[in-house]
Amino acid sequence: MTRLFNDPVNFVDEATEGFVAAHTQRVCQVPGGVIRSTRSEPGSVAVVIGGGSGHYPAFAGLVGQGLAHGAVMGNLFASPSAQQVYNVCKAANNGGGVLLSFGNYAGDVLHFGQARERLIREGIPCEIVAVIDDVSSAEQEELHKRRGIAGDLTVFKVAAAAAEAGYSLEEVVRVSRAANLRTRSMGVAFDGCTLPGADDALFHVPDGKMAVGLGIHGEPGISEQAIPTADDLAELLVSHLLEEIPDGIDSVHGARTSVLLNGLGSIKYEELFVVYRRVNQLLTEAGLEIVEPEVGELVTSLDMAGASLTLFWLDEELERLWKAPCDTPAYRKGSLNPAPPIDASQLDIPDADEIPPASEASMAAARCLRQAIGATRQVVDDNVEELGRMDAIAGDGDHGIGMQRGAVAADKAAESAVDRQAGAGTLLRLAAEAWSDRAGGTSGAIWGVMLNALSLTLGDDDEPTPTHYARGIAKAKDDVMAFGKAKPGDKTLVDALIPFSEALSQAVDAGEALAPAWQRACEVATQAASDTAALKPKLGRARPLAEKSVGTPDPGATSLAMILTAIHAVIEQHTTATT
Repeated sequence: MTRLFNDPVNFVDEATEGFVAAHTQRVCQVPGGVIRSTRSEPGSVAVVIGGGSGHYPAFAGLVGQGLAHGAVMGNLFASPSAQQVYNVCKAANNGGGVLLSFGNYAGDVLHFGQARERLIREGIPCEIVAVIDDVSSAEQEELHKRRGIAGDLTVFKVAAAAAEAGYSLEEVVRVSRAANLRTRSMGVAFDGCTLPGADDALFHVPDGKMAVGLGIHGEPGISEQAIPTADDLAELLVSHLLEEIPDGIDSVHGARTSVLLNGLGSIKYEELFVVYRRVNQLLTEAGLEIVEPEVGELVTSLDMAGASLTLFWLDEELERLWKAPCDTPAYRKGSLNPAPPIDASQLDIPDADEIPPASEASMAAARCLRQAIGATRQVVDDNVEELGRMDAIAGDGDHGIGMQRGAVAADKAAESAVDRQAGAGTLLRLAAEAWSDRAGGTSGAIWGVMLNALSLTLGDDDEPTPTHYARGIAKAKDDVMAFGKAKPGDKTLVDALIPFSEALSQAVDAGEALAPAWQRACEVATQAASDTAALKPKLGRARPLAEKSVGTPDPGATSLAMILTAIHAVIEQHTTATT
């Protein structure tokens, strides 16, 4: 278990402070994460990686000359917010564009995707490569659904070496995708990890058993079996990985691969070496030529007891980039000429709290929106346990607490925005960033997307009309579907959001005032959320346990319907007060 901490709430912040203090010659802290403390070549591509904390040396430990230019650091096992990603990218940008790379988890996809769109709007080219190396998480026909685990390192390393060599953004993306498609990993776990201050682990594996294919956050694996010997484990992992040879490999015999044997937190190096002894024998017997293998902790999960094996199938270009030198706090290869330190005063760090001028009408609308966000906080507080119970049936049970963190943060941000005379658009933008920052995860990303869509639609100049709100909700619906890739019937928030948006737009287009139009749309959304009980989830962490969720409505759709209904009461009250 995690034993050394002060206040668990401050664990990530204090760990980051200590990490930076220990490695000032390689990294410096910026809002949302860390960047190199040394200069990069002007005009070169910046490789920014990231994800939830708790996986050291991923992600901050891989920042330094020859590897990542920056790492975005979310809360423990929670994706960083879009604002954090944006901040790190702005500080790390060298003028040649930005490549974002991270494990393929829904929250990360949403948050990094939002940041990418914002950077592009500001004229900074930005592309994404989400790592998909975990063979246990989806079939080969659905590679795009696979998780990223220890294979993160191969993609990050190749991308960064290409950037260091002067490749253009287009070429960095090309080799990163090639590395991604040639990386295969599989993991096992003997027991779960414990968050700081928690009384028990996030999950347990039955005594004497090993979970095969378990994800690094406890996502379901493919089977359980008796704990094997070290040699038997090596044979299991090697045999599974050799069953799936990437495209472009004509023959296993003579193929060149790098091998990563990764400890997840509690397995000691000596144990890993015992396993690697047999891994090396098996791969050599199969005819593979092993190139610069790695054995140790590469992507961990706090104190999880487990290990993973990665095969990175090389070609001439990928091998050269894999072997290129780098110097980071946790990972080093070869030797480099040290780069000079950066001038921290010249970093481009955005002022997220800036309040632009707003019209009186927009400031009045902001005061109403502040009440709506307060009502959102209240209804989430009142239902936090029920939302968590619903989510625990097939997910990880954190929907309620995640929504509560986000709503509380958004409420505080909205209160501050009104005090500083913000317009409606700015209030919603600040609330979106606060919700996204504090909640993390998929729900935090989705609510950040929705509030930001309303922000862009309402702006700070005009008095919002029912048409503004209908268009804002429609944009929120479109943006959530674009970023999250959810479709009707996938058993997500989208199953309530789409009918709400359509009903609201129809009523507004027919000339109804906002209050009755919103009420009509709420009734439709509430019924749609209830109807999700009959569906099986097709996205997110609930997907592997789809059967268990049948009979229970989707918690995201349910919380959305609750919030929309609570907001209607505020609209009614505001309408009565102004007539």
